[in-house]
Amino acid sequence: MNRRGARELVFHLLFSAEYTDKGGEDLLREITDERFASLQEEYALYGEFPPQSQEDYIRQAVTGVMKHKEELDEAIRKYAVGWNLSRITAVSRCLLRLSMYEMREMKIPVGASVNEALELAKKYDSDEAAAFINGILGSFVKEEVEPQA
Repeated sequence: MNRRGARELVFHLLFSAEYTDKGGEDLLREITDERFASLQEEYALYGEFPPQSQEDYIRQAVTGVMKHKEELDEAIRKYAVGWNLSRITAVSRCLLRLSMYEMREMKIPVGASVNEALELAKKYDSDEAAAFINGILGSFVKEEVEPQA
């Protein structure tokens, strides 16, 4: 599993949190139990456990997004002008939170984080959702992400 697969796995975990009371550590336990392997018929992503090289990213992204969820949602509200957070699809909310957290806290390069968010949006939502996410992330980057060398 490469970083793209790890990011998609993080997205799945964050998306599942939209419908449960689980915190970051509870979500992370899901990738070590039998349920993980049972999902490989639906998603090839679950055919292999994340390698050590991606475990740190997965742990930091899941726990960080969950810990800073309210703060990230405030940023989404700020840049999604005219949109109530509840009107934004769960897929888009999760992808926005993840990308914002990656860029601001994990110092993931802007281009990589935004591109991956858009690709996941196209896969799990729609081209329109990807354009919406791109607009919000563009505004977020201009205002809140330090320029990268």
